[in-house]
Amino acid sequence: ENYAVSNYIAEFWNTLTNAAMILLAALGIYSSIRYRHGKRVTAMYVGMLVVGCGSACFHATLKYTTQLLDELPMLYLCAIALYSFIEIDKKVQFGIWLPTSLAVFQLTITLTYLFWVQNPIFHQIAFAATAIGAAVVGCNRLYTTNMSSGTRRALFRLHLLGHLGMWGGFLAWNIDNVFCHNLRSYRGYVGTPLDALLQLHGWWHILTAYGSAFLLLWAHLLRLARLGHDNLYSAQYFMGVFPYVGMKQPKKID
Repeated sequence: ENYAVSNYIAEFWNTLTNAAMILLAALGIYSSIRYRHGKRVTAMYVGMLVVGCGSACFHATLKYTTQLLDELPMLYLCAIALYSFIEIDKKVQFGIWLPTSLAVFQLTITLTYLFWVQNPIFHQIAFAATAIGAAVVGCNRLYTTNMSSGTRRALFRLHLLGHLGMWGGFLAWNIDNVFCHNLRSYRGYVGTPLDALLQLHGWWHILTAYGSAFLLLWAHLLRLARLGHDNLYSAQYFMGVFPYVGMKQPKKID
C-alpha cells in the first residue's frame, strides 16, 4: 500500500503517526530548558526527537539510508539514558571517561552494523543490551534515592504507563506483522477514513511514543528527586493529552 494516500509519501499513516513522538519530545525539551533541569535531561528528549524524525523519514521514503535513521538513534537514546542514570547526581563522578567510553561503544556498534553485520538481529541485541543496562542502573537509582511517598507513587505510575505503552505498541506491531493481509482486507472493506484506525504499525508508533515519553518523564523526575527538588515539580498534561514535567501550582491558603 505504498504511496496509496500521497504521491510524495510512501507510507502516509506510518509517517504521520511519528508526529506523536516528535511533539512529546519537543515538549520535554521545552520543559527541561525552561526550568533549567540540565543538559543530561535535555539530551534524552533530543534523542527521542531524533528517533521520531528518523522514523518519519524512513516511512516517508523507504530507503536504506533513512532506515538507518530509524534504527540507530534508538541505540543512542538508550546510551544517553544510561549516562544520565549513572551521572544522576549534580556532581559528575567519572568525568570525560564515561561519555567517551559510551560514544566509542556506540560507534563500534554503528560501524559493525554498517559494514560487517548488516543483520537486524545484531541491532536488536545491541539495543536490548543498552536498554537493559539503562533500566538496571535506573532502578538502582530509584531504590537508593530518598523521596516522599507521593513522589514514589508518581514515579511508579509513570513507570507503569511507560511499560504499558511500550508493550502495547509491541503487541500492535506483532499483530500487524502476523495478520498483515487480513488487516489490509479489513481496511479495504471499511474504507476511508475508518481504515486509518486499522493501521496497527501507526498505533505502534503512537503507543511507543507515549511509552517512551512516560519513561523519560520517570527518569526526569527521578533526577529531580535525587537533587531534592521533587516537591517543586510533577508530571502534568498539556491540553490534557501531552505529558511533561511542570512546576507545581502553589496551594492557596484561605
